[in-house]
Amino acid sequence: MPADEEDEILQGGAWLPHGFQLDPHSHAQGQLVYAASGALATATERGTWVAPADRITWTPPRFAHSHRFYDRTDVRLVSVPLDLCAELIDHPSVFAVSPLLREALLALTDEPERRAGAHRRLLAVIVDELADAAEISLHLPEASDDRLRADPARPATLAELGRAAGASERTLSRLFHAELSMSFHRWRTTLRIHHALAHLTDGMTVTETALACGWSNPSTFIDAFTEVIGQTPGRYQAGLRIHGR
Repeated sequence: MPADEEDEILQGGAWLPHGFQLDPHSHAQGQLVYAASGALATATERGTWVAPADRITWTPPRFAHSHRFYDRTDVRLVSVPLDLCAELIDHPSVFAVSPLLREALLALTDEPERRAGAHRRLLAVIVDELADAAEISLHLPEASDDRLRADPARPATLAELGRAAGASERTLSRLFHAELSMSFHRWRTTLRIHHALAHLTDGMTVTETALACGWSNPSTFIDAFTEVIGQTPGRYQAGLRIHGR
């Protein structure tokens, strides 16, 4: 979908179909995008951020970005004026959504403004909550060197990937730290979690998702998913059903 149609489609909130995409674009103001159900991925030149239903994405002003939505998504879009943007970090990110933040987002995007200034006051509450919210490590940096690209389903070691790419294990390890600022293990785990969120949202079982994303068994997948997302994949899927179906 062309980006210049975004404001026409998303005035506060909308239900979007699985696979809906918004092309790269930017805004003069900051932008918060929250999937009250479903999930979304926000991509920028710095990489991709994935937000399941208990996370919110933040994109500062003038940052080119695109969105892709998974499952039928109840998406809430909030513009943040420049004077309030200074209260938040200066790079795209994903934050945890507290119960108060969720209710404030839903109220802001569901209800018409009944008193002058009411939406601005509610937005100030949202910004205050985000200023104290935990930044979630769901950022997947974009690798420009082809040797750093990997299939999440392949269980290859770094040494095996190095041999396939014609580089030593040590060389690839240095490249991961220099270009992506993270180890190969952390990068591949994040990559797999990104794919796992999409698969789970699409309705794959936990076991099917584990195998599709390269884990040797469901238990190791459950441990990794829980460490990154903060809940088991089964509970995540149950939350999708409660909020969106």
